[in-house]
Amino acid sequence: MKYNRFNNYIVFWISQSVSQLGSSMTSFALVIWAYKKTNSAMAVSLMTFFYYLPYIVVSIFAGAFIDGHKKKTIILWSDTTAAICSLIVLILVVSGRLKIWNIYAVNAIIGLTNSFQSPAETVAVGMMVSSEDYSKVSGMNSFSSSLLTVVTPMLAASINSCLGLQGVILIDLLTFSFALVILLLLIRIPKDSAKTVYKHNNLLYGCKEGMSFLYDHKGIWYIIISMAFLNFLSRLTYENILTPMILARSRGNDGVAGIVSGVLGIGGIIGGLVVCARKLTDNNLKLIYFSAAFSFLFGDLSMGLGQSATAWCMAAIAASVPIPFIGAGQNVIMYNSVPREVQGRVFAVKNAVQYCTIPAGLLLGGFLADYVFEPFMASDNVLALLLRKLVGFGPGSGMAVMFLCTGILGFITSLIWYDNKYIRSLQEKVN
Repeated sequence: MKYNRFNNYIVFWISQSVSQLGSSMTSFALVIWAYKKTNSAMAVSLMTFFYYLPYIVVSIFAGAFIDGHKKKTIILWSDTTAAICSLIVLILVVSGRLKIWNIYAVNAIIGLTNSFQSPAETVAVGMMVSSEDYSKVSGMNSFSSSLLTVVTPMLAASINSCLGLQGVILIDLLTFSFALVILLLLIRIPKDSAKTVYKHNNLLYGCKEGMSFLYDHKGIWYIIISMAFLNFLSRLTYENILTPMILARSRGNDGVAGIVSGVLGIGGIIGGLVVCARKLTDNNLKLIYFSAAFSFLFGDLSMGLGQSATAWCMAAIAASVPIPFIGAGQNVIMYNSVPREVQGRVFAVKNAVQYCTIPAGLLLGGFLADYVFEPFMASDNVLALLLRKLVGFGPGSGMAVMFLCTGILGFITSLIWYDNKYIRSLQEKVN
């Protein structure tokens, strides 16, 4: 029985990964289109911002709906809505009427639908596999996500150069069709959770219940808060200024930037494979916070201190390999601590809180780089002169110092979070 259940999940994982590949290629191709059209990094950042804003706001209220409806239906309609958005963009491209604000609007709609789909998928996976497979499933998700990071830019760029943006979107629609057929015909998601009658259809009440559960279980609540803080730090640098820093420090060598980005994905693949292949420690808190501390200390610091492609690639490995371990530890704790009948409400609130810092990190990172750290490192300030001995001088040195700051802050705060009495109480309950 266990074998069949896990095989069912593998088919689901493959189909959704194929669909995500198409969506990721479209997103990447649209970034290229937007930057060439506007020549503005802020315009590209706003594409991500308009995705996350509705995702975060709606996630707060989506839990009640998720707990009261079939997860398969939610996933189906969310995927269909995203496909319709891609079709609209395709029509605008072919007719020559695509504008940057159209992309913002489409990203906002996709962010809204994903606020339902993401927690619905999380709950569905918990229903599809047994508890001993939770960490393995997390490793598989990290593996596919990292593989997409490596493959997407190459595929999207190649298809875009040969077939144009419309060719990329057509392939996106084909991958959606594949996932849709698999979901409808082959995937079985247990219906026991959907049969549970949720008495309160009021979305505000569902949000209140999700928040109440987290307030009553402070260990879980503080884990989510800590992840929100660490997400903020990562968006200040890796998800925001890594490519500009490397381009600035390598004299505009986009080949080096591409290699480092690819190595980040390879590191995630390695970490995901390790999580899948072997049993991890029973202390999931150490798994989360020691992995995070290692990533910040050896990843961010090395990235800031490095001044060559080799150094940046080594830093990328150190930063990315631990990430799947963080996700695996958190997923195991969440699945084992949150009753299935309230997982939709709790996971929806979790997503809203955990990701609410991302838009701020995206916008603040660019501002700090352009208006604070880069001008500071170009000045004659005594501290700036000392820092130049560590990171070097010239364009990009200010962004390198930002990596030093996030590395130190991330390392220290990861250890502080691990020592939080409410978080530590979760491991004490297990023992």
